[in-house]
Amino acid sequence: MMLRCSKSLFTVQAESIAATEITIPEKMLKFVSHDRETPTKKDPGARRREFGEIYAKFADDHATAQAARCSQCGIPFCQNHCPLENDIPDWLRLVAEGRLKDAYEVSSATNNMPEICGRICPQDRLCEGSCVIEQSGHGTVTIGAVEQYITETAWEEGWVMPVRPVIERPQSVGIIGAGPAGLAAAEELRKLGFQTQVYDRHDRVGGLLLYGIPNFKLEKEIVKRRTQYLEKSGVRFFLNFEVGRDAALGELRAKHDAVLIATGVYKARELACPGIGNRGVIAALGYLTASNRKGLGDQVPAFENGDLNAVGKNVVVIGGGDTAMDCVRTAVRQGAKSVTCLYRRDRANMPGSAREVANAEEEGVIFEWLAAPKAILGASDKTTGVRVARMKLGDADASGRRAPEEVSSADFDIAADIVIKALGFEPEAIPQLFGVPDLKLTTRGTLHVDPATMETSLPGVYAAGDIVRGASLVVWGIKDGREAAAAITEKLFAAPPRAAAE
Repeated sequence: MMLRCSKSLFTVQAESIAATEITIPEKMLKFVSHDRETPTKKDPGARRREFGEIYAKFADDHATAQAARCSQCGIPFCQNHCPLENDIPDWLRLVAEGRLKDAYEVSSATNNMPEICGRICPQDRLCEGSCVIEQSGHGTVTIGAVEQYITETAWEEGWVMPVRPVIERPQSVGIIGAGPAGLAAAEELRKLGFQTQVYDRHDRVGGLLLYGIPNFKLEKEIVKRRTQYLEKSGVRFFLNFEVGRDAALGELRAKHDAVLIATGVYKARELACPGIGNRGVIAALGYLTASNRKGLGDQVPAFENGDLNAVGKNVVVIGGGDTAMDCVRTAVRQGAKSVTCLYRRDRANMPGSAREVANAEEEGVIFEWLAAPKAILGASDKTTGVRVARMKLGDADASGRRAPEEVSSADFDIAADIVIKALGFEPEAIPQLFGVPDLKLTTRGTLHVDPATMETSLPGVYAAGDIVRGASLVVWGIKDGREAAAAITEKLFAAPPRAAAE
């Protein structure tokens, strides 16, 4: 005879634990009495009219209540599924106990940009997606929002202090790329007193954090504040600096004791169908960069003439990742007439954050699942639409995912004045750009490194982030930057500094 249990295993466990004197803090395990709550989110109608962040910061009492929902698992799956292995249960407990400064110290010990990760990480695919209490039907702990709350409070209270090394070391490190990997490495190296110089091709620090991610996910003042913190910590930035144009890699190697390549990947994957050369077919990064530059007050001719401006236009975005979601939601805010996203697989197989898809739907974006572009309609000087093939999912391919297959005689057309290619990014030809043909690449075109040391085929030259990993998440870039800094530190500690070139 099977007995029907009226309570979930987790509920019974939590009530049993709460009734005994054990090590779980009294303030925790509140998921049985407090529902999951996210910070206040702006109404979709208001969001469509402006580019500000859509979520407010948690109020103190709400953050405390949400942190207290943590079950303090013996095996913290949230931590295990965080690329940085952040001590999430510990800082949740500290927030629940009102020890916010301690929570910040724990959070920032493993993450160089917790306020940024709290905003833009796809928590539903990482820490929150692995939260144990989700299995009990109580809803995951809102880890990302609490992480953001901790560090924003730290900034407000003046707890975020510039790095002050115990000693200043004579060795210098040159970092190529001021994105997440480069910035994380720079901070870690400055903590140990190394002279750290960062070179970047753009006119501002931040890379994709600044130019690739829209304000409604990450306002630029947040990136600027982090940049100023690094400058006050002694990191020197050289902007509008292109390796291969302003200096060859060999010159930087002669100048520094070690060099880290953290350029990221910027080359757009191409769309293979007729009409891709039509005016109105544009790359996602160019589109997002133009929008972000306008928000920063820059003059952007391609925006002003309408090429990179969606106002009053039918927009079709091709792709299913987070970049595609950034594009569709940007087009909505620019005042597009209609915005449609084409993705060749179904919703369950979409690689982007489910949270971002839901936000886009709330804001009026139309999703065409199991749909792939077959041709761009119009002429060389004007795009008028997209011919779309209806797809179905067939057998699994080499990646283990079911491969999309075209359904015969099921084509349809969608009106489009702008078609945005958001198919992902590939590495640029770094050996040619940097003037170092001996720099070894992988078969994917990324930089080949020794996985144990992150050193490339050139002695003293290291690499980290997307240029090694391939296009990935900001949090992985931070992890790689930290690991590269550790590897460089070990090497420099073992060898005396060499004389710098004049």
